Amino acid sequence: MAQPLVKKDDDRDDEADYSPFLGIEKGAVLQEARVFNDPQLDARRCSQVITKLLYLLNQGETFTKTEATEVFFSVTKLFQSRDTGLRRMVYLMIKELSPSADEVIIVTSSLMKDMNSKTDMYRANAIRVLCRITDGTLLTQIERYLKQAIVDKNPVVASAALVSGIHLLQTNPEIVRRWSNEVQEAVQSRAALVQFHALALLHQIRQNDRLAVSKLVTSLTRGNVRSPLAQCLLIRYTSQVIRESGTQTGDRPFYDFLEGCLRHKAEMVIFEAARAITELSGVTSRELTPAITVLQLFLSSSKPVLRFAAVRTLNKVAMTHPMAVTNCNIDMESLISDQNRSIATLAITTLLKTGNESSVDRLMKQITNFMSDIADEFKIVVVEAIRSLCLKFPLKYRALMNFLSNILREEGGFEYKKAIVDSIVILIRDIPDAKESGLLHLCEFIEDCEFTYLSTQILHFLGIEGPKTSDPSKYIRYIYNRVILENATVRASAVSTLAKFGAMVDSLKPRIFVLLRRCLFDSDDEVRDRATLYLNTIGGDGSVVETDKDVKDFLFGSLDIPLVNLETCLKNYEPSEEPFNIDSVPREVKSQPLAEKKAPGKKPTGLGAPPSGPTSAVDAYEKLLSSIPEYASFGKLFKSSPPVELTEAETEYAVNVVKHIFDRHVVFQYNCTNTIPEQLLENVTVIVDASDAENFSELSTKPLRSLPYDSPGQTFVAFEKPDGVPAVGKFSNMLKFIVKEVDPTTGEAEEDGVEDEYQLEDLEVVAADYVLKVGVSNFRNAWESMGPECERVDEYGLGPRESLAEAVSAVINLLGLQPCEGTEVVPGNSRSHTCLLSGVFIGNVKVLVRLSFGIDGPKEVAMKLAVRSDDESVSEAIHEIVASG
Repeated sequence: MAQPLVKKDDDRDDEADYSPFLGIEKGAVLQEARVFNDPQLDARRCSQVITKLLYLLNQGETFTKTEATEVFFSVTKLFQSRDTGLRRMVYLMIKELSPSADEVIIVTSSLMKDMNSKTDMYRANAIRVLCRITDGTLLTQIERYLKQAIVDKNPVVASAALVSGIHLLQTNPEIVRRWSNEVQEAVQSRAALVQFHALALLHQIRQNDRLAVSKLVTSLTRGNVRSPLAQCLLIRYTSQVIRESGTQTGDRPFYDFLEGCLRHKAEMVIFEAARAITELSGVTSRELTPAITVLQLFLSSSKPVLRFAAVRTLNKVAMTHPMAVTNCNIDMESLISDQNRSIATLAITTLLKTGNESSVDRLMKQITNFMSDIADEFKIVVVEAIRSLCLKFPLKYRALMNFLSNILREEGGFEYKKAIVDSIVILIRDIPDAKESGLLHLCEFIEDCEFTYLSTQILHFLGIEGPKTSDPSKYIRYIYNRVILENATVRASAVSTLAKFGAMVDSLKPRIFVLLRRCLFDSDDEVRDRATLYLNTIGGDGSVVETDKDVKDFLFGSLDIPLVNLETCLKNYEPSEEPFNIDSVPREVKSQPLAEKKAPGKKPTGLGAPPSGPTSAVDAYEKLLSSIPEYASFGKLFKSSPPVELTEAETEYAVNVVKHIFDRHVVFQYNCTNTIPEQLLENVTVIVDASDAENFSELSTKPLRSLPYDSPGQTFVAFEKPDGVPAVGKFSNMLKFIVKEVDPTTGEAEEDGVEDEYQLEDLEVVAADYVLKVGVSNFRNAWESMGPECERVDEYGLGPRESLAEAVSAVINLLGLQPCEGTEVVPGNSRSHTCLLSGVFIGNVKVLVRLSFGIDGPKEVAMKLAVRSDDESVSEAIHEIVASG
């Protein structure tokens, strides 16, 4: 077992690869475990065998029930040994084996004896093991000993009891809560670890009582917590109380305590307090100043961990309060050359966030030398910071764009190169002056790009932006080179890009035709098919003529149908004389299954069962509604909402409703489930009060004849509304039925029943119900192609909000439109954000929305709303939804 001596100058790899457990097998170790039964125990040998067993268990090796039992009984015999080291190994082994309830009895007496031993090490370990393997019954027997151990003079014993209490709180909380007085006494202990563990346990006992936690924090912040670890815990609990108090500005409770901790002698406490202050909600510059000062001192510390902690915290602060961090810039510049690359990366990105326009060139020079020394994951962070800096100072785009193009030519992995390409694309879109140089940088990159995905992405982007430049012809050479030199995927993408140049730039059409004809002889089917399609589509035989608008829409227009729905319809299409009609593809983004939410674990049946096969929700609902004669004349179903719960979980009757929207009608489909086995419900209807919905008039009700136990059924109520108008209103609902008792033995229902009713939650028809979520593949093109004729722009104040993300989410939910290009995600601590939405309004009118959010003052969110649609009244309607929402 002894490890051979290794010379210090030997190869470190050999040293790292060597393991004393190399090649051990379970069977051999179980054979060795027989030494536990020897009359003369060899303590050292037994310890070595237990070490091997523990190693096997921790490597994921499993013991059969028989093997575990044999090892357990053998280990229990080692209690007769007086060797302290062996006893510690025995405790570990018993904990790892986790014996079953009938086996625990074997060691309980030995462990209880050790718990009252004069040897403190035995007492502490016995407590830990007993609490790990015992159940609630035995726990009540040893509770008295555990209470005594918590206030024991020996800190090792007290800590063992407190840590055991923290674990037991998960399984036997009612027992541990009875120890509050002893734990409170342990909090006053002079031993650092005891105080730390006692405070952690006391907080967990009281964590569900906000007032008790507040009192605990109040008493301890006035007292004297000696342990640095306990002080760190107290700072965290104090931050939690401040957050829950809801005080955003002015005199915060406990702020003086946090500020006082910045003068503590322990570095961990100083850092914890500084971090807590920086993370306060709505923190002011005055409150930040003392925390920033101590973090600045940590930047020049000799300890790497302190430098890293300080620069990481300052990096987060720089996102929301860049001016507060500028005083630390000189110290952070010295960290760019830090040996620890994580520290250097954080320093660079923080400087990029806090630097001013005049310091950009100097920073770029420092970063150039620094980039070659760090890993790709850190380079990505730097690239993203440079992108933000360029958007902040658009006049500096040349220096920053050149930097990005230089590092694009260097070696690097896919994620790193993708981050650079994405950054250049964003800069081209947002800074018009950067377009020409940015496109040329991307063209040069694809000349030697090893990643197919990036090549196709750049070619697609070139096809959109290239034709709009002053001299589009200069990009043709780069694009056609891809047709000659690349793989089939990139060649096909290049053919599409060439076609876009031909369609948009009439003067280039003859030359593009020549190049596309050459592609007809390509070895790949896809490339040949695309070339044929575009030659026939663009038309004009290659002469200089204007391309039809329909062709431009075909090449540049967005596919306003979800690809998943298109794929499903194509799979379901059966070849026939009637061609496939793309208008038949449903435009809903997310398919809602027809089976609504039922009682958990129950399989829906009947009309509530999900349709077989990948039929879309709209098709399934439409089929269901058209089968009901009263609703067959309502026309084409525009939209069906997700189910809205009208009852709470675990109630006698589960009811949810689906709102079906037609041009002139709304149908409520109430999905009902009876969860009482002894009852049968008959003639089930929902009485709807529409007094708060003036624009709706009730037409008909379709009752549900019978509702047996756990067999979902539907009842319907239809309303008429003005044609094509997004009428809104609130409806109150009452479930009415005849209830009959069911004999549990025979399952037969009684003949006589009793009329009864059950109050349901109110239901609202909102503006979002008249909007279909339909995405667009390229929002910018769709926006420009729609034109400004029916555009309406206005600004709104959204009032105080918890965060920008909460405001964005609220507006998206209000409008019911589909977020595009991932713009629904708001970066952390952003103070402004743009969100793009698209959809179809009732009447089949396309709608595009551009939302610009900004934080104006403390938590006040302002929003600029721009709407474009095919109908001016629809643009106005969207604004009315926001104004009234």
